[in-house]
Amino acid sequence: MKLNEIRDNEGAHKKRMRVGRGPGSGKGKTSGRGVKGQKSRTGVSLLGFEGGQMPLYMRMPKRGFNNPGALKLAEVNLWRLQDAVDAKKLDIKNEINGDALVAAGVLRRTKDGVRVLGTGELKAKLNLVVWSASAGAVKAIEAAGGTVVQERIAAEAKAAARIEKRNAAKGKAPPAKAPRGDANKVSARSRRQAADKAEK
Repeated sequence: MKLNEIRDNEGAHKKRMRVGRGPGSGKGKTSGRGVKGQKSRTGVSLLGFEGGQMPLYMRMPKRGFNNPGALKLAEVNLWRLQDAVDAKKLDIKNEINGDALVAAGVLRRTKDGVRVLGTGELKAKLNLVVWSASAGAVKAIEAAGGTVVQERIAAEAKAAARIEKRNAAKGKAPPAKAPRGDANKVSARSRRQAADKAEK
């Protein structure tokens, strides 16, 4: 065998289609692009075009938005924690965090944090350290004699302090807090009517 006789395996390299080389090639004349018009050229943007009328995707109402900074949390319910305790996979004497739940097989991964939900019944006394927990879950855990440390609260307080410090350095006054209570529940129309009566 000589160097000029070395060939690749049959079919290893597909030959490029040669278009526009006459009718005998099979791809002559329009080169497989059909007839005249926008579709016969590159950069076609007719997807969703409906002859000039408003396209369907623009007629449909738009609601909500996708938050690009939203955290992806791993959710776990109370019944799942109780099952792990009954199976002796969780050590209730120690602090239980996301890593402990993964090691016990309760969760596959912690993602951006762990959120505890209140579905099911919890009898064991657990000391949890998680990103967040629902109000019902916190109530059930504390009723069983356990505790819940929510990292979200500390993170939000830290972020608020950082913003306040930055605003103070720039000389900005802190934003006025909205009044709480029944004053928030009064509509603008009711406030206008009350003001009109006061003027009369």
